[in-house]
Amino acid sequence: MPPRVTVIVHGPDVRGSFAECLAGVLRQLPPPGNGADGGHGGQGGHGHGYGRDKGRGAEVVVVPTDAEAREATARAVAKDGRLVVVDVPEGTPETEARVAGARRAGGEWLQFVAGRDRLPAGSLHALTGAIQLCAVPAGRHRADVILLNHTRSTWSTEGVPSPDGPLLDKAGHSPLPLVTLPGLLRLAPLLGTRLVRASFWRAHEDVLTAGNALYTAYALPLLADRVACSDQLALDARTQRAATLPPPVASGPEGRVEPYVAAYRLLEPHPATAPLRRTLYDLMTEDWLHIIAREQRGHDREFFFAAAEAARACKPEGHRAPEGVDGVRQKLLEAGSYERYLRLAGFNDRRRHWRSVAMKQKHRLGAKVRARRGRAARKAPLDPDLAVFTAYWNRGVTCNPGAIATKLAEIAPHIKPVWISGRARVPLLPPGTEHVVPGTPRYQEAMGRATYLVNNVNFPTGWEKRPGQLHLQTHHGTPLKRMGLDQMPYPAAAHGLDFRQLLRRVDKWDYSLTSNRHSTLMWRHAYPSGYTELEHGYPRNDVYYTAGPELVRAVRARLGIAPGVRAVLYAPTHRDYESEWHPRLDLARLTERLGPDTVLLVRGHYFYSTSPSELAGLRATRRVLDVSAYEPVEELALAADALVTDYSSIMFDYAHLDRPIVVYADDWEIYQATRGVYFDLLERPPGAVARTEDELTEILAGDAWRDTAARAARTAFRERFCAFDDGRAAERVVRRVFLGTPDAELPPVLPLSARTPAPTPEEAVSA
Repeated sequence: MPPRVTVIVHGPDVRGSFAECLAGVLRQLPPPGNGADGGHGGQGGHGHGYGRDKGRGAEVVVVPTDAEAREATARAVAKDGRLVVVDVPEGTPETEARVAGARRAGGEWLQFVAGRDRLPAGSLHALTGAIQLCAVPAGRHRADVILLNHTRSTWSTEGVPSPDGPLLDKAGHSPLPLVTLPGLLRLAPLLGTRLVRASFWRAHEDVLTAGNALYTAYALPLLADRVACSDQLALDARTQRAATLPPPVASGPEGRVEPYVAAYRLLEPHPATAPLRRTLYDLMTEDWLHIIAREQRGHDREFFFAAAEAARACKPEGHRAPEGVDGVRQKLLEAGSYERYLRLAGFNDRRRHWRSVAMKQKHRLGAKVRARRGRAARKAPLDPDLAVFTAYWNRGVTCNPGAIATKLAEIAPHIKPVWISGRARVPLLPPGTEHVVPGTPRYQEAMGRATYLVNNVNFPTGWEKRPGQLHLQTHHGTPLKRMGLDQMPYPAAAHGLDFRQLLRRVDKWDYSLTSNRHSTLMWRHAYPSGYTELEHGYPRNDVYYTAGPELVRAVRARLGIAPGVRAVLYAPTHRDYESEWHPRLDLARLTERLGPDTVLLVRGHYFYSTSPSELAGLRATRRVLDVSAYEPVEELALAADALVTDYSSIMFDYAHLDRPIVVYADDWEIYQATRGVYFDLLERPPGAVARTEDELTEILAGDAWRDTAARAARTAFRERFCAFDDGRAAERVVRRVFLGTPDAELPPVLPLSARTPAPTPEEAVSA
């Protein structure tokens, strides 16, 4: 079978980037002979081996266009002969190189990658995953082009996320005509983020190759019958320092004006295309005005007048300029009023300057006031009975800090807890909760005088820890995915994290709390520092051993779940390559197939601020309940007969209940490659595993969700990951950290065999 994707690496070498690009591609291919086709690639296209992996379905075609790129390619072929190399004359334009590569490609889909750019880790998985999500294999509604996400890197930055994610998520995965969402034209015009069906490319090759990469990036979605979108990362676009490069070949009007005009002319002046013409017109004039505004273009009359002529020629009938200064600039461009434009630009430059001066003065004054208050607080004696608590970036009283604070009130009531809360979250705090809001004088005083500081994430980098203060890091889950410094090889996960700052925050930890030995070992290299490890268990999990049947019945009653109805908690995790959450299941279809005696409790990850629209239409059925805002999540677990999750750490907590867990791993390879994981979940799962929705339905409709094999897998999982939680974790933490009790005098951890989990819903009914 042909590969699903052909990646075409093409172009000249740019200061050694071609070799780096190829190395990144090769790292994602399996070792030769391990699931890949045999044979050898060759110069001039004489080889027959494809760089193909049946699991990933990828092939790599290389089209070097200068001597340096040829040398880099020869070295890569010597290491891995599966690359397909296409010879073209030196100095071949990149447009022609793309044509040559596409004609040799054997894949169903094509990705064009300029040799100056890179493929992010796991992107080959991401491409095949995007095809599975977005591309209907046959019929009228299949996508011709899939629009993907990217990061950007420069000589000084690595993997900076693009702003395209929300727009890609808004569009969803279903193939749709571009005219239904013309805002997609505002995605960064990078050819490497357009995955194109090979048959579509070949049918439109002459038109698609009538301009440079900018033109083709716009032409692909404009010509496509339907496009689809995925937030998965397909490209790391690199920008070299201008001082290190020769002058660009097409830096004048022919490089930035003509491609837009050519793309615009692909749209017939028909009412049906009006939304696209308006959007593209605004886009191209915005880009031209940005170019003119740059320092090197500030006095380029030739470019201004070329852009002005094109703007007049392309202006849609009835088009209205934007409001404000942007609209004035656009009108001046259309009129060709260069001198008036310069005067306006000068006026705006002066206005921005004085506004910036005023804002800087305001910020300096505010910083001085805050610094003065902070110094005053740090000079005052520490309060031995003051503890500052916060969780999940100031979201409220929850998780391990919440359970610790509750136990603190019971056995150390002399210590006063104060919670940090974001201003918008204050109304959601439990009545009577003592709290402070970040940035306020009371916040400065609390942070400066508290002896104890408890958090399940990190405090801000600017917090200066005083001698005598004790910082307890409770964490908020058992790590399956890579964390801390272990994220460095995974740009989709790192999202531009400053790892030096991270280490400075970690160095302030006095205690690191863990719930199992696996966590202890992973934190050691993810967060290397001199803190003391507390293998006392997670306090938030105490309730799984202390809750009685009354609480189980009460929670189910609040949720409206009748006795005898099976409640399945569906709790997927966050994906770094998706900025908005969309359920990876057809929930309506799933509940219909499972029947009226099953209700789904759908819990979105807290990183997502809103629930997807598809949940709203299912609320009336009462068979799909959106419980994303329900707190605490531990109560949802108590109410559920079973858990369905993907890679969320909730599985490690839910395992304490010794109830069925089903892993829905439809994109495991993509997640594993883009985020990085500490172990292969599919080899040692906590229960049954489904790779497709049909498999999940079959498991839940039958007995596989709770049969002997599922129980055996859960037992092994519990033995590995449920070591320290026995219902008394909070007590051990309070006595050790706040009361100074020696380890030898703390309540010992009960063996797993001696613990009794909270009753199941079925047991709670009969109790």
